[in-house]
Amino acid sequence: MSIVTVQLGQCGNQIGFEVFDALFSDSHCPQGLCSKRENEAYQASCKERFFSEEENGVPIARAVLVDMEPKVINQTLSKAAHSGRWKYGQHSCFCQKQGSGNNWAYGYSVHGPRHKESIMDLIQKEVEKCDSLSGFFIIMSMAGGTGSGLGAFVTQNLEDQYSNSLKMNQIIWPYGTGEVIVQNYNSILTLSRLYRSSDALLVHENDAVHKICAKLMNIKQISFRDINQVLAHQLGSVFQPTYSGEGSWHYRRNPLGDLMENLVPHPEFKMLGVRNIPQMSENSLAYSTFTWAGLLKHLRQMLISNAKMEEGIDWQIRPPLSGLPALSKMSTNKEFHFNTSIANLVILRGKDVHNADLGAFKDPALYTSWLEPVHAFNVWKTQRAFSKYEKSAALVSNSQFLVKPLDVIVGKAWNMFASKAYIHQYTKYGIEEEDFLESFTLLEQVIASYCNL
Repeated sequence: MSIVTVQLGQCGNQIGFEVFDALFSDSHCPQGLCSKRENEAYQASCKERFFSEEENGVPIARAVLVDMEPKVINQTLSKAAHSGRWKYGQHSCFCQKQGSGNNWAYGYSVHGPRHKESIMDLIQKEVEKCDSLSGFFIIMSMAGGTGSGLGAFVTQNLEDQYSNSLKMNQIIWPYGTGEVIVQNYNSILTLSRLYRSSDALLVHENDAVHKICAKLMNIKQISFRDINQVLAHQLGSVFQPTYSGEGSWHYRRNPLGDLMENLVPHPEFKMLGVRNIPQMSENSLAYSTFTWAGLLKHLRQMLISNAKMEEGIDWQIRPPLSGLPALSKMSTNKEFHFNTSIANLVILRGKDVHNADLGAFKDPALYTSWLEPVHAFNVWKTQRAFSKYEKSAALVSNSQFLVKPLDVIVGKAWNMFASKAYIHQYTKYGIEEEDFLESFTLLEQVIASYCNL
């Protein structure tokens, strides 16, 4: 089954390019540590998901590119075409001459309705090229105006027009010390709208990815491209093909559907995060060896201590002993010590993958009391290595990991709202104070639900 990717705004288009490039590079990489036949099956499965018919032997990304300024889309198109390996479709882009000026209301209330027909037509054309549609993968940021405002508008329209297809939004969470003064307003308006119209929100925090670039990749001057490549690696490690079951040699057909089924058991809880291990520079990799036991021990501790990377994990944090009241999971100052999960999916790729022992992820103490580990934990595997790693693991987790960042953003937005700062920029485009209050109410409820796990 195929996934149609919708790239929105500067951030969405730049990340989208790196994702397709990473998927293509990995599926055409000769050192997959597996037989030629397996490699071909893997390649075919990746192509069915993300690329459509070839034009002169060059695969075309199943994507629609949308931005309100032409510069980034033009750069993205020419980078893909110049790679000579894959490209975007000639008629898969929509751009205008005037941006959204970091104003969510402008993207949502002005650009959205004005260009709805053109954008939805492009998406429909892309859908018609799929033999069978798994769903939509929508890449956007929350801080600006186009990705966030127009992104929320487009997602709502996809929900109206394709209510039976799954929608996963990949959201870039802004830097804590962001450069957009109204980023917290834009973020709460985006999140509250998406919570109503999307099936799952896959969240990446800019601050966390920046740290991975600095500490694990040893990059001295970090550019957006570096950050986007780490993001693309993490997304590829989730979306590239895996076997459909233990002992099966067939690749799963419906990755989006399987992800949702494994990770979103209740519509109140749809925030997903990704952690990867190992992540390192080529130079360090040459001197490193990995065992599944070592990788999984680190990955589990990253999960329960809510660490985004394997460096600087807090090894003191332990799951609460079963039988103790849930309050023991939280200290008096409401800071989380232990990260409780609703559901976890571990994806293993590489050598001896069938020998990996995942028993430690089945501990009931890791999960909320209303879901048995047998339903809350899943594992996907393939012997084919991913990217440059002989063994690698990804963890997609529906847990309390976002409670603190969400609480901070809601708090900052509320402080600005209470003093009516910048509200006029939104009301002049039809977003009323009532809309803000609704967003606060919905997100406070999300925070409370995750806190009470």
